[in-house]
Amino acid sequence: MHTAYLATTLVFALLVSFSGVGKIRRDPLQVKVLYETLGIPFKYFALLAACEFAGAVGLVVGIWWPPMGIAAGVGLVLYFVGAIVSHLRVGDFKGIGAAAFMLVIAAGALALRVLTATAY
Repeated sequence: MHTAYLATTLVFALLVSFSGVGKIRRDPLQVKVLYETLGIPFKYFALLAACEFAGAVGLVVGIWWPPMGIAAGVGLVLYFVGAIVSHLRVGDFKGIGAAAFMLVIAAGALALRVLTATAY
C-alpha cells in the first residue's frame, strides 16, 4: 500500500502544481473557467495558486511527516469541494468534471496517507 500512496501523492502533487502554475501564468483555459465562467477576479488567482502550491508541498513533506500530509490532504479536499460549489453556484454543471476528478484524487491521497501513517 505504501507504493500506491507514494505514486498517488507524487502524481497528485504534480497535477496540483501544474494547476497553480497555470493560474500564475493566466493560462487561457483557466482564465476562461475562473474569470469568465465563475467570475473570480484576477486578483485572487495568485491566492488560489498559493493554496495549490502549499497543498502540493504539504503532500510531499507528508511523505516523511504524516501529520503534514494529512493536513495538506484535508486542505486540498476542501479546496476542490469549494471548486465544485463554485461551479454549482453559477450553474456550470459541465465544468464540474475536472474539479470532481481532482477531488477524488485528493480524497484518495488523503485516505492513503491516513492508512499508511499507522503502518510505521
